[in-house]
Formats: sequence, structure tokens, C-alpha cells
Amino acid sequence: MDVTAPVSRLAAAAALLLRLLTARSLQPSHAGALLRADDDGLHLIATDGEVVVHLRTPATVHTPGEVVVPRRAVADTLTTLDAADARLTVQGGRLAIRVPGGRFALPSLPDAAPPPVHLPPPRGTVTGDDLRTAAVPVAGAASREHALPMFTGVRLRTNDAALTLFATDRFRLAAASIPWHGEISGDGPIEALVPAAVLARAAQQLSRVPAVHVHAGDDVFALSWDGGSITTATIGGGYPDAQLSRLLDVAPVCTVEADADALAHAVDRATAYGGPHGRVTLQAIDGALLVRADDPLTGESEQTVKATVDGGHTIRSFQGRLLLDALRAFAHHTVRLRFQEGMRATACTADLPTATLTYLVVPLRTPSPTDT
Repeated sequence: MDVTAPVSRLAAAAALLLRLLTARSLQPSHAGALLRADDDGLHLIATDGEVVVHLRTPATVHTPGEVVVPRRAVADTLTTLDAADARLTVQGGRLAIRVPGGRFALPSLPDAAPPPVHLPPPRGTVTGDDLRTAAVPVAGAASREHALPMFTGVRLRTNDAALTLFATDRFRLAAASIPWHGEISGDGPIEALVPAAVLARAAQQLSRVPAVHVHAGDDVFALSWDGGSITTATIGGGYPDAQLSRLLDVAPVCTVEADADALAHAVDRATAYGGPHGRVTLQAIDGALLVRADDPLTGESEQTVKATVDGGHTIRSFQGRLLLDALRAFAHHTVRLRFQEGMRATACTADLPTATLTYLVVPLRTPSPTDT
């Protein structure tokens, strides 16, 4: 293999490769990145055992070929170079990277080649910004405990005009819907359960991509864009779609609108006073939300946040961390909190430009006689 490539483009691809993969794998065979030169340019392919990432950069190919090198080392090397172009040449058991005034050599890892990339058929397209807006907060509601694998995933479903995402850890639930442009095919709608961490990581990195193509097939899910793709296995087993849909049918007894950032700051401060479980209480009063927390060992906190209140003076208590996650999903917007009867979940929503996002948080039992 012998190629010349722009350093900035190649370094950006190598850095993106690291961000799309988990930071560390227990398998030494996952440490490598395959560099392949062909008529389409220079390809970088790597896996962490859960996903396979394939990126492509422009390059002048003098001699086609391929080599596997440590992915961390090649990224670290390229990001330190200030030359316009680099010459990459395989020499014996090493990859030589040459720039004016410098030469670097990385060892090859012939036993660390990633598996071949096979993308399922494309099923539709979303914008990268819409995908990030929906996928990141929804994935945050998924469980991190692998005892029940299906709750560690994000459920994706499509119809003619929308892509809908669901996730829950049984204490909270997030759902979002974004515009969807389906491909003309006979494959029908998508119904896939995708690892939440994988989807969130990809959505963060693709936020500026104008068109992200969604691929789905038998037990495989992938996202592709101009210059790359990420592929992962889906999670098997059924998903409680009907139950989740019923939970999203909210019947509020009190609706409160407040600045999401101001309320999040108040909840964050109060959580420090909420004892071992970080219990935070919200009380709807005239023209405001009263945010309280107290514990014999940590003290007490009381703050008011300006709000529009429609309904009775409802009181609900929450685990502060879960409520804070919900509010952060609506940063820079006015969040609408819809309190329901008794122990039914409180729904957080906002008027977003293109996505619809709902975040449900289950309240804690509050022994207050004024609770409605």
C-alpha cells in the first residue's frame, strides 16, 4: 500500500473512529484499525466487538493494499502533524507515515483485522441534527444494567412520515418523534431495538451531517452518511410497545410551564440536600414552582422558579438525578410539566422545532396530606 492523503482529513477520520468506538476493549484483537487503499480512496475500518465503523477519506492511491495498525497510535500520530499531506507506505511489517521533515512507523497487527462490513438495505433518511435531538435524550432513559438486556436499548419504529424512538429503565421513559423520509421499497416499516449507548454515541457525532441513512435488516442496524457508516447487532427479545404507548397517554391534573434551564439549576442545587436518594419535591404554587429538599444530615433547600401554573397546587417528589436528566433534555426551551393523579408518571414536554420529545419520570411516594 502506498498513498498520499490530506493530513487534516485523515486525522479527523482517525479521531472520529475513536469517538464512535468504546474507549477500551478487553479483547486485544479489537485494538487495530484496517487501512485499505483502493479506487475510492483510503478506508479506515475498526471494531470494538459491538460495532463496526467504516470511514472513507480522499487520497491519491499510488499502490492499492491494506494494513492493520493500532487505531489509537495512528490517531495520536496524525493529530500531531502540521503538514498539508502525508505519505503512507507499508514497508515490511510497518506502516511508515512521512511528512516533510519527519517519518513515523507503526507496527502492523495482522491478527487484529476487523470483520468485513455488510450494510443492510437503506430504509430511510433523517437529518443528523434531528437524530441527535431525539436519540441522545431518549437513550439517556435506557437502563445501564444488563440483567434485562431489552431495557438497555432504544426501540425504533417508523411510519410513512416519522421515526419514533422509545427507551425506559422502568423508572423513567423517554419518547421522541422526528421527520422521516422513507425509501421506496417493499420492506415495510422499521421495528428495531438498538443498543442505547451505540445510538447516542453515533447521534452525537453525526449532528452536523445533513443526511443520515438508516439501514435495518435481520438482526443488524446501521447508520451511514457521506464518508462513513456504523453497524451494530440489534437486541433480541420482545419489547412492551403497547404498555409504553398507554403510559404516554397522559391525563394531567396540573400543568406547569417554566424555563427548563432555570428549573434544572434549582433541582441540581436541591439534590445536594435530598439525602441518600437525592429526594427533591416540586410544589405548584401561584405563579411559580417551589423546589424543596431536606434531610437531617444534609440540611434543607427551598427555591422558587417562575412558572405558569394551570391546575391545583400539586406536590410531587422525585429522585433528583432522574428529574435533572429529564429537564436537561429540554435545555434552552420552556418545559411543560404535566402532573398526573397519584403515582402516575409526570410528563415533561416542550415545543421543539422539528422533534416531539416526551420524558416521563415516576414520582416518589410523598407522605404529605396536601398531595393531590
